[in-house]
Parts: sequence; C-alpha cells; structure tokens
Amino acid sequence: MSKDKQVSSVFDVAKIRELIELMQEHELREVDLQHAEERIRLKRGPGDAPVVSYASPPPAVAAAPVAAAAPAAAPAAAPAADDNATYIKSPTIGTFYSRPKPDADDFVKVGDTVTPDTIVCLVEAMKMFNEIPAGVSGKIVECLVNNEDPVDNNKPLFKVVPN
Repeated sequence: MSKDKQVSSVFDVAKIRELIELMQEHELREVDLQHAEERIRLKRGPGDAPVVSYASPPPAVAAAPVAAAAPAAAPAAAPAADDNATYIKSPTIGTFYSRPKPDADDFVKVGDTVTPDTIVCLVEAMKMFNEIPAGVSGKIVECLVNNEDPVDNNKPLFKVVPN
C-alpha cells in the first residue's frame, strides 16, 4: 500500500469516529488534521456535540459565459430604532447559524428571555464555530437574520428589549 493511501485513510468515517471517541475520552475540545490540500477539524460544540468541518481544494471550474446581469436586490432596511431596544451584533464576518446542529432546535426564539451568558447563535468564520453570547439581559423581540445567512462584523442579529 502506498504512503498516500495510508495517510488518506485518516479522512474515512471510521477514523473520524475513533477521533471523536478519543476526544471524549481525553476531554479534548478540538482536533485539527491536515494532509496536503485536505484538512479536517473536529471541535466540540454546544453540549459537547462534535462539530466536523472538512475542507478540500475546490474543483477547477471552467468560466461560463456571463448572461445579462440580474436586477440588483433592494438594499436591506436598517432595523428601526426603538428607545428601549438593544441589539445583539455579530462580532465577526461569517455565516450565522441559529441552531447547534441542523436537526436541533434554535438556540433562542422570539419571546425567549436571555441573560448575558446565554448562547444565542453560532457564527462560523474560517471554519471555526464561534458561540455568540447575548451580552445583555432581556427578551428577544426579533431575529434579524435567517439561518445560514452571511453576516458582517457588527451586523445586528437579534433585537432585545432589556429587563
């Protein structure tokens, strides 16, 4: 068996399961492996659920002819100012996730009461999943972004009426 075949076996499902078990056994928070252009990162998410990200080089794509430009979307309206409201904002550019796993419930929903340490969402930036705490006590009155939407630094994510 060639050396490349032996090393590439690190990325098979059985090996990933074995790594997750080792992470749990040794209480590791994150494992990051890379071979050539392939990379796998295992990180314990909320509730110690593993979060797996896998990156490989993007396939080469031939340039397609450009069709007529689509009409530009209307700019998003800024959240309306409210004397009582405060906003939970994204600390970084990335992808917004409202739930810890695709099949799980949202971290928070409209009507929920949060404290400063309540995790309200995840923002994935450069394959790292960052838990975003509320940073304020109050009631969620509006979610301003959809699950898996891209977000910018300081983009308002949730509107909160403080207690």
